[in-house]
Amino acid sequence: MSYFLGIDVSTTGAKALVIDERGQVVSSATTPLTLSTPKPLWSEQDPHEWWAGVAASIRNALQQANIGGDAIKAIGLTGQMHGLVLLDAGGNVLRPAILWNDQRTGAECDEIRRRLGRQRLIELTGNDALTGFTAPKILWVQRNEPELYARGSHVLLPKDYIRFRLTGVYAMDKADGSGTILFDLKQRTWSNEMLDALEIPRSWMPPTYEGPEITGQVNAAAAAQTGLSVGTPVMAGGGDQAAGAVGMGAIAPGVVSLTLGTSGVVFATTPSALVEPEGRLHAFCHAVPGRWHFMGVMLSAAGSLQWHRDTLAPQSSFDALTDEAAAAPAGSEGLLFLPYLTGERTPHPDPLARGAWVGLTVRHGRGHLTRAVLEGVAYGLKDSFTLIQQAGLGGIDQVRASGGGVKSPLWRQILARVLDVELVTVNTTKGGACGAALCAG
Repeated sequence: MSYFLGIDVSTTGAKALVIDERGQVVSSATTPLTLSTPKPLWSEQDPHEWWAGVAASIRNALQQANIGGDAIKAIGLTGQMHGLVLLDAGGNVLRPAILWNDQRTGAECDEIRRRLGRQRLIELTGNDALTGFTAPKILWVQRNEPELYARGSHVLLPKDYIRFRLTGVYAMDKADGSGTILFDLKQRTWSNEMLDALEIPRSWMPPTYEGPEITGQVNAAAAAQTGLSVGTPVMAGGGDQAAGAVGMGAIAPGVVSLTLGTSGVVFATTPSALVEPEGRLHAFCHAVPGRWHFMGVMLSAAGSLQWHRDTLAPQSSFDALTDEAAAAPAGSEGLLFLPYLTGERTPHPDPLARGAWVGLTVRHGRGHLTRAVLEGVAYGLKDSFTLIQQAGLGGIDQVRASGGGVKSPLWRQILARVLDVELVTVNTTKGGACGAALCAG
């Protein structure tokens, strides 16, 4: 039996997952990670902690599977997107990584739009400049930490720092690369126009590879720390959303991945580099060679139901609340819920957007309130589906749903009706790590 390893560096944990040659999950281990918020709007992590966590999780996963490192035939990588890891010429980390949820770069986003022009930026990269992306983070260091910036030599994303520690190679996959908004989306490579406009040296950006391509081999130092064998190939992999879509089987146009977690993510594979003209959808390269994808992100999806339960019914189970909601009629007798509890990204990129119940009357009880939350989130997700279809994707054959929210039969049925699609669940919940392991396979 051959085995494959998927590594996932998320914001909360470093995961190692082993699958066999049939794609079945054999073992999984996660080491918690800490998050630092040293100033308002800042969000950072220590890349050295990522590596220590990954090494520990690999050892644990191998032990659980009762196999040696020589049984692992290949390794795939995934992790949180958009984070900035800045290294010097010797490969030393120059500062804590600036993460995807860091909000300090509003002025830099405005500066990027000024230098490129907003429409040219969207046309070239597929995206508007948002605080989460990597390019404004690089510009922030350039403008606010010039002495440190002058020592810079390499830019990596979180999972690619793990690749560097495994192999000694500087490399990146095309899916994650496009999430920096320094990519020419159509050409699937670095954009000299973007790099020149932002005065970022081309030499800082590593070679990029398609998801299943080999980028390097495990070196002796990494083998000693992880229990892997020297020479094991390490594939490019993909950012967490692209790798998660591979794990969900959302790899062809017409099959859409819907993740109903704290946030909600709609992921639609496209056969070409389609762009939403106003930049209201993210448009990135897929981890699948020669494919791209649209992505819509809703900040408070199942998080809205969590807030509702914690605030108004902390002693009730989610099942009890949804049972009450099932007794309320569709439409909640005119009660509407706006799910913008933490601002919004798609299709309203507004951190100041706010939630509300609208249309309350004395007829409404807790079941109506709960059902309105479920319906409001479903219609919020429908905004992304509508934009995806208007941008040229065409028909949607099937939606593959995952995340804690889809455990509710009522919510699944509401989503199927509101989205007017066939909605199915999947037989693995391991997401990105499983997709990374499949890329390795």
